[in-house]
Formats: sequence, structure tokens, C-alpha cells
Amino acid sequence: MITRRPTIQVPVGDLVIGSDQPVFVQSMTTSDSDDAQATLRQIRALQDAGCELVRVTIPTKAAADNIPFWVKAMSVPFIADIHFNHVMALAAIANGAHKVRINPGNIGSEKKVREVLEAARIKGTAIRIGVNSGSLEKDLLEKHGWPSPDALVESALRHVAFARDVGVEKIIVSIKSTDVQSAVAANTAFAEQSDVPLHVGITEAGDPVYGAIKSAAGIGAILLKGIGDTIRVSLTTIDPAREIPVAYDILKATGVRVTSPEVIACPTCGRIEIDLEAIVAEAKRRLDRCTLPVRISVLGCAVNGPGEAREADIGIAGGKGEGLLFRKGEVVRKVREDEIVDALVEEIRVMEAEAAAALAASD
Repeated sequence: MITRRPTIQVPVGDLVIGSDQPVFVQSMTTSDSDDAQATLRQIRALQDAGCELVRVTIPTKAAADNIPFWVKAMSVPFIADIHFNHVMALAAIANGAHKVRINPGNIGSEKKVREVLEAARIKGTAIRIGVNSGSLEKDLLEKHGWPSPDALVESALRHVAFARDVGVEKIIVSIKSTDVQSAVAANTAFAEQSDVPLHVGITEAGDPVYGAIKSAAGIGAILLKGIGDTIRVSLTTIDPAREIPVAYDILKATGVRVTSPEVIACPTCGRIEIDLEAIVAEAKRRLDRCTLPVRISVLGCAVNGPGEAREADIGIAGGKGEGLLFRKGEVVRKVREDEIVDALVEEIRVMEAEAAAALAASD
């Protein structure tokens, strides 16, 4: 059982970010943010995919002026992404962004950062302080020689201390690197020294295939330490909605947050006497909208099948053209191969009804 690292709780729109809450999933639009309608279409697509916070780059006055329109039209918190121009951060705060992401290392002078922080304090806007290996302050690069984990952590702690000196307490930090080991080390070290929530990700992870694997390695390693309060899987894709299922799968695989069935299946081998690949694919397709956090084992042979199927909430131990259906460790019945998916789905529907009844009784 993973124990979450305790943090302060930071309101962001209708959500609260911190260790008392679930680890939330966020992403970022890729559209031209001067185009209000195109960006809104992406925001809604992200929402439909399950994204719980949406970040939009705000590089121009036109983009900043679109913020009230987006905030009114969306059902999740809006995050303004700011680089270089503190005036855009001030505009985003004034226009109602729920959170503003700044990188103090590229905003410029301390005076400009202070202006943004004071505006956020007055408005009650949450601030995400972003520290990246590619934009570390020059004095820290000179001190450490490279964007080492120690350098990244020192930068983050410095900015948190400055924000708190200004009176800003609604702070979230992200410490990102494209190097998995550096990201894990830096987030771990920061977590040991601060109570500020962490947004976790591997920056510039890559294309949807390798990027998903690299993100799983890095984000997963951090989550397994009990660290992380929001996550983003950063993929090189024009369609950011592709990031969302990967993020939820990382949360599921680590056991940090399970919002859908986990389908466990054995590797194919010469002992299997059912079409395991087709059965697993069809089961996942038919349970695509299921939100029951159950573990489903679909095993193809009699060697490990019965034992592992018993350990799952519901499972199939395959035989020759047939399978034993288990529920909570007990055999329910034997089914033909062509009945396996129907039997699994039927049992899941029963479990959903039982869960709904239990919830209603508790209310």
C-alpha cells in the first residue's frame, strides 16, 4: 500500500490539489490559442477523454482575452501557461485563470516575478512554479556545473521561499527533466524538503509509443514513492487527448488511482488452447466505459491459470476450448470459449449493480 507524502491543499477551480485528494490528470492544448473556438474544441475533447485540468499557452493579448470565454465554457479548471512575458501572467490572472504556470527562471527580473505573485495573492489564483532542466538559472548552472537534481531542487525551493515571502500560499511545483533518473531524483529530494504539492511529468518524452514508455518509467517510479499530486504524460502528438489514457494507465498500474478495470493476461505460449489475444481485446472493448476498479485475470492455460484467476476479483482460467470462471477466488462455472467474454461482462455487470446498491445504502 502506497502512503502519499503529506502536502498542503491547494484549491484550483472546483478541485483541490494535494495529498488529501486523488492524483489528478492534466494535459495541454496544441491549438493556436489566439483562435478561441479551435482551442475550445480541444479543451472539450480533452474533457471528454477524462482530462481533469487543462493548460493553454498564453503568449499574446488575444489569447489572454480569450480566457473568460474558455473558463465559462469548460467544466474543469483552466491553467494559463506563461513563458518569458510576465505581462501575460498578469493578464491571465486578471482574466480569471484558475492557475497560472510560470517558470521564474525565464520570466526575467525578481521584480517581475514579484508583480505576478502579488497579483495572484490578491486574486486568490494558484501558482504553479515550473522548474525545467532546460531553463535553470545561470548562477545554479555555474554552481552545480549542469542541471543536476540538486540544482533543480535548489531552484524550486528558492522560488517557493520567495513566493511565501510575498504571501502566496497557493503553490504547486513541477520539477521536470527529459532524463528519467534526474526527474525521479529531483522530485524525491524536493518531496523530502517541502510540503508543496507536486505536478509530475517527464518533459519532452517523445512520440506516442516511446513517450508513453518513458513517462511510465519516470512518473511511475515517482508515484510509487507516494509522491505526486497531478500528472501529465507529455507526448509528441497533435492530438493531446492521446495523453489521457496513458496517464490513467500509469495511475492504474502503480495502484495509485484505479478508475477502470485492470485486465491481466498471460503471455502467449505453446500451452494456450484458446484464442487469448482475441478474448482479451474483445473484453477490453466491451468494458471500455466501465469505471469499476476491479482486477480481471484472463489466463490461457492450466499451469498458472487457476491460481492467478483465484487471486483476481474475477478471472478466467483457460483450458482446451473452454475456461473456468472465477469470482473472488471461487469457481462460478465452466464456459465454452465462445462464451468467455459474455460471462466476464455478465459478472462485471452484477458487480456494478452490487456496488451501486452498496453506495445507495450508505447514503
